Amino acid sequence: MIRSLYTAASGMKANQSFVDNISNNLSNVNTVGFKKSQIQFEDLMYQTMQEPGTENGDGTKAPSGVQIGLGTRVVATNKMFVQGNLTQTGNPLDLAVQGDGFFQIRQANGETAYTRAGDFNLSADGYLCTAQGNLVEPGIVVPEGSQDMYISGDGRVMATTTAGQLPEELGQIELARFINPAGLRSQGGNLYVQTEASGEPVVGTPGLDGFGELKNQFLESSNVQMVEEMVAMIIAQRAYEVSSKAITTSDDMLQIASGLKR
Repeated sequence: MIRSLYTAASGMKANQSFVDNISNNLSNVNTVGFKKSQIQFEDLMYQTMQEPGTENGDGTKAPSGVQIGLGTRVVATNKMFVQGNLTQTGNPLDLAVQGDGFFQIRQANGETAYTRAGDFNLSADGYLCTAQGNLVEPGIVVPEGSQDMYISGDGRVMATTTAGQLPEELGQIELARFINPAGLRSQGGNLYVQTEASGEPVVGTPGLDGFGELKNQFLESSNVQMVEEMVAMIIAQRAYEVSSKAITTSDDMLQIASGLKR
């Protein structure tokens, strides 16, 4: 009887994590370049009361055994790197990756992080940077007074630095990709960092060798679908409720058993 209490409690705990994950997805529905997480569950160990194939008293063998499961737990939250919709902004510093690849960002500690959010700015020194002030790698400087700036699909940053002259190339934006992007660790601030599970980054030119193409004056929207998340929330709520009912039923049964002797 006590076993069912803990089993049902594991279901409540797992579905609470399910709702937590859904809440994070919904709260980032307007976050540029955000990728939703999908939670995965697995069943816990089983208490085996009879092994399959056990010989019965009459010489026959049981075709199946007797096992009682002990509940469930969250085993993973996978980032779903499905392409988000592209939204035109008209800002010459905005970039979106259409396809595979991440922008490389140099953090304050010198380490490289990765992002799909291309809402870039210029620092006081003219460097292309994120809203937090982290520089885009490789470092690209836009001279003061530059005009008609644009970024080509293959990552070339072009601008007119002298009146009456043709546009000149200021730098080249490169992308990175991973064998297992789901293995990247979310750091917050729209940034991911490399882990052993993600593998080493492969750096290349946008639009070549399988890398996505850059779209200037566009941003990639969050890939969260509100309808899907709301349906998942209903499922999580009902599963949580059913688990709580199992606890209540187990408690009622314990009460009946304890009342047998008066």
